[in-house]
Amino acid sequence: MPPAKLGKGKPEGMSGVANMMKRRQTRIRDGDDMTDIDGTDNDEWVNTKTLVKPDDQLDLSEQELKEEFTRILTANNPHAPQNIVRYSFKEKQYKQTSSVDQLAIHFALDGNMIHKDSDEAQRQQAKMGVPEAHSEHAVSEAGEAPSAGAEGEEAKEEQSPVQEADMDEAKDEQREDAVTPAPAQAAGGASRKLTNQFNYSERASQTYNNPYRERGTATEPPPRAVFSSNVTQWEIFDAYQEDFEKQEKNKEKKVIPGRKEEEKSRKRLTITETSGDDVSRISKASKIVERMVNQNTYDDIAQDFKYWEDPSDEYRDNEGTLLPLWRFSFEKAKKLAVTSLCWNPKYRDLFAVSFGSYDFMKQGNGMILFYSLKNPSFPEHIFETDSGVMCLDVHPEHPYMVAVGFYDGSVGVYNVQKKDGPVHRCTAKNGKHTDPVWQVRWQKDDLENNHNFYSISSDGRIAHWTILKNELTFQDVIKLALPDAPAEGPDGTKISTIGCGTAFDFHRKNDYLFVVGTEEGKIHTCSKAYSSQFLDSMDAHNMAVYKVRWNPYHPDIYVTCSADWTVKIWERGTKSASDKNESGDSSAKKPLFTFDLNNSVGDVAWAPFSSTVFAAVTADGKLFVYDLNVNKYEPLCEQMVAQKKKTKLTHLEFNPVYPMVIVGDDRGTVTSCKLSPNLRKQPKEKKGVAAPDPAAREQAEIAKLDKILLMVRDPPEGKN
Repeated sequence: MPPAKLGKGKPEGMSGVANMMKRRQTRIRDGDDMTDIDGTDNDEWVNTKTLVKPDDQLDLSEQELKEEFTRILTANNPHAPQNIVRYSFKEKQYKQTSSVDQLAIHFALDGNMIHKDSDEAQRQQAKMGVPEAHSEHAVSEAGEAPSAGAEGEEAKEEQSPVQEADMDEAKDEQREDAVTPAPAQAAGGASRKLTNQFNYSERASQTYNNPYRERGTATEPPPRAVFSSNVTQWEIFDAYQEDFEKQEKNKEKKVIPGRKEEEKSRKRLTITETSGDDVSRISKASKIVERMVNQNTYDDIAQDFKYWEDPSDEYRDNEGTLLPLWRFSFEKAKKLAVTSLCWNPKYRDLFAVSFGSYDFMKQGNGMILFYSLKNPSFPEHIFETDSGVMCLDVHPEHPYMVAVGFYDGSVGVYNVQKKDGPVHRCTAKNGKHTDPVWQVRWQKDDLENNHNFYSISSDGRIAHWTILKNELTFQDVIKLALPDAPAEGPDGTKISTIGCGTAFDFHRKNDYLFVVGTEEGKIHTCSKAYSSQFLDSMDAHNMAVYKVRWNPYHPDIYVTCSADWTVKIWERGTKSASDKNESGDSSAKKPLFTFDLNNSVGDVAWAPFSSTVFAAVTADGKLFVYDLNVNKYEPLCEQMVAQKKKTKLTHLEFNPVYPMVIVGDDRGTVTSCKLSPNLRKQPKEKKGVAAPDPAAREQAEIAKLDKILLMVRDPPEGKN
């Protein structure tokens, strides 16, 4: 028998049976004597199978058989519904869904076979110890298979022709399947059977395959109902009552007998609280909303306050302008005059205003208002008084404390955090003044950390007030007695004349030193340590002095204003030879600068950003701004600020941070104005140089003012 040829795989279909029949026919033609074939067997293998025609088969002609029928296969599932409608919550209506699942899975099986040539199969073979060339060994072993023994040959001879044919067929199949890998030889020589005889290796898997679920879900829309009602205070009260009743029913079983009375009192308090018209709970929110509304209402003014600068200042060096900003007014204060202004030391947008009357025949109630630049339409705090308020001062370290002087001669202290009346107020028993109090001023706390302030009145007393725990104590610092001889009364008694104090101011560095202005036009330099005499006294004005202010930078310069239409700048401690009179008295002094404003000057103030800039207001409604460094004789700005004619301007105050000034008049209105760049000139900072510290800036301001004063000071004695 010729050697078997190796194939690449198994025979397909009936190819094995056909080859066996061919070999049998060749043996019959060659006359093989060893085989004896019966006729029945020959007919069984040689005769072809006849086709059996079914009874119900149609008889078609050749033309009908040649006719072609075209069929198109589509992926649409005929059993899938086409009219599915779902509810869209976004569009609030039912909409037909366009996407329908057309996939129909008849059979699915997750396999665990991998190809033998893949990297994972090679790694598994290497792990199991199977060599790569096992197929070659299998082929060689299949080709050199040992022959059978003698007993096997005898058994072969005794086999029938049919059994022999089966054996030949098995041998052929073994030869053709020899390409399959043979078992690998282990290290000990024992054969090892592979778990897979085909071209795929087994891959174990322990992972769990989750079943497929549809992503799309549909739910029924929630029920809806339209509800409308009016919310009133009574409905809210009824709702609270129902809630309280429910709570009582739930707590009846758990109530301790000893606590019944306490719970009843608590319920009464809660009922009274809910039934009242208390809006304090939403006061903060209402303030925020009110400020937002005002910000939109006065948006153009806020933009001017923040960004606007007068462009015309670039073309004029010695002139400036004032831009009117917000106007603050309150309905109840329109018939009163603004008697004092003071900025809050902590909140730079908040200032306090006192209202009273300067007319002796028209005295009545007073008022204290706190305004904020964030809400110009309505004051932040309101305090009404039974007497006209003539002056006030906010504590520099405790911005909620305000000292107040009244027209009836009393002084008081208000706490802004408490909405009720004054915390402290003096009476006739504890040092009340007999005349109106024109000015109050806070001082540093004493050695026992008690708050204290000073007051000046027309009765000639300067009183020192100390706030203890529950009382307000006083001590007279000095009495403003006139140096003239006592006047004689109608019955011949001598009456000592007393000066009427109108204004005073404390030194910026030396707390014990202060300057006093009187209604007689005199200026007294006083000390806290001396209560019987003045350090210095001079005739400064021909009429009453309305304001005295020290320069914020220079320690020896102060300014005064008076009803005699003048504003004068003075220097403390220097006397010139030209001021001496014939008797050698050097008490008479001459001011460094004198400015005539052609009307009664109600107030004067130094600018906080420069030692040479100050402003004054007059009774004809004008505001003057001077800068000694630019012009020593004329103002840089003279502008009408009063809204109506015959309106007198009473007081003004510079903002310590922003370039603006507030002005009050005798009609209860406060007007804020922004200074143009020419009115607030400051030394330019060099590029690349850090900003100077406050001490260096103060020295520069002092030097700038001293340079101007050298031109007006008289030379010392003995020098030409």
